[in-house]
Amino acid sequence: MSGADRHEPFDGDDRPDDGDTPATGGDAGQESAAAPRIPMPRSSIEDTGEPVPDPPPPVPPVPLVLEHRVLKSLLGAWALAACSAEESAAVEDHLGDCGPCAEEALRLRDAVGLLHPEESLDLDPGLRTRVLESCLDRRPPRIPVPEWAVPYDAETARLDALLQDIGDSEWHAPVRLRWFEDDGPVTRKTTVAGVIAHLVAVDGLVGLALGLDDPLGPDAKGPHDPVHRTEAYWRASSFPPTRAVRGPWRDQTHELIRTVSFAGGGSGRLPVPYGTVSAHGPAPGASHGPAPGTEERQKIELPLRDSMVDRAFECWIHAGDIADAVDYPYAPPAPRHLHRMIDLAARMLPGTLADRRRSGLAAPSRGLVAAGAPGRSLRLEIEGLGGGEWFIPLDSPAAIASAEHEVAHVALDGVEFCRLAAGHVSPEEAAAGQDGDREAIRDVLFAAASLSRM
Repeated sequence: MSGADRHEPFDGDDRPDDGDTPATGGDAGQESAAAPRIPMPRSSIEDTGEPVPDPPPPVPPVPLVLEHRVLKSLLGAWALAACSAEESAAVEDHLGDCGPCAEEALRLRDAVGLLHPEESLDLDPGLRTRVLESCLDRRPPRIPVPEWAVPYDAETARLDALLQDIGDSEWHAPVRLRWFEDDGPVTRKTTVAGVIAHLVAVDGLVGLALGLDDPLGPDAKGPHDPVHRTEAYWRASSFPPTRAVRGPWRDQTHELIRTVSFAGGGSGRLPVPYGTVSAHGPAPGASHGPAPGTEERQKIELPLRDSMVDRAFECWIHAGDIADAVDYPYAPPAPRHLHRMIDLAARMLPGTLADRRRSGLAAPSRGLVAAGAPGRSLRLEIEGLGGGEWFIPLDSPAAIASAEHEVAHVALDGVEFCRLAAGHVSPEEAAAGQDGDREAIRDVLFAAASLSRM
């Protein structure tokens, strides 16, 4: 066979490189004198043309085999999700075969659920205050909000957040306004939108004192008291109030805060009239009962600093009414704001007690004293956050109350006292503890309930 017909077997590793010179001339079978061939590296395993081997199958984990007593002892850790993966698998396999352990595991899982109670989605009522304080510590405001107006700012913001979350139909949910007159409760039926309209009308009294426009309109006439203003505002609407009332209420709250801030802290002494109420003078020589024909009108007035705290209190109480109507949880105010509300109510008690005595609704004074002189006192102890102690003069609003002349002691929870002052709980049910003069205690508790109004 000639060299041209001879075929040498080809070795894939002996590839010619670019420098090899092919044989020319002479016998084709003669070896060339070129340099020996250098094997080149393979770029991949596919270069060989051989099939790619499959990866080895995963080795299944060896199940953990434990005794029944060990598995039973792991049930508590399993319920708390504290077992390893192998232990959890062993326990769960066992629960499918062992009825008693399965029942025990179910009870333990239920118990674990009790260890982690559901948290409310509502924000902490003090969170807004803390965030603002943190911001203002770094950059004080050019025009600060007076301290006595901060509770109103906070409570209106909280109520606005609640109103934002309720649906259109819930604005027509029935709400029963409650307050206390003389010696009995009074109610008035309205809706969620009607409550906001009520706040617009009464907050307008503060706006009028500050020179703002009256939400009832420029032609509004008649007594400037909460009841008449509310009824007038309701009547002025062609249709029952809807969620559209939120806008005017919100704008008014912002305008009030802005105005008192520009007016400064010194504006706190500005008087805010709340209309007049009928007052009955006592009959000459009589200790109880109104005298026929002696009815007169008594003007009600609060300084602006107290009026803003009063409006914050009303906003919180009515926000609670709304939350109850739409079945939504609502927390009390921040402790220091709650303390301001309690303090205002405690300072108003002596005057209210004197008014009730003049109307024959409270026991007569046992010993009138001169203004600034010490007299019989009741110690009002308010428990919980925002609480404290107040001494209430019993015989004269201008008397000095003190522990040395204490004749009675009443203890109440802070929120419960506020609900009493709002007419939402009866005087007989409010006190957590009582000691001393029963007549004085009754008169003060009923005077606290009489602080409420529509």
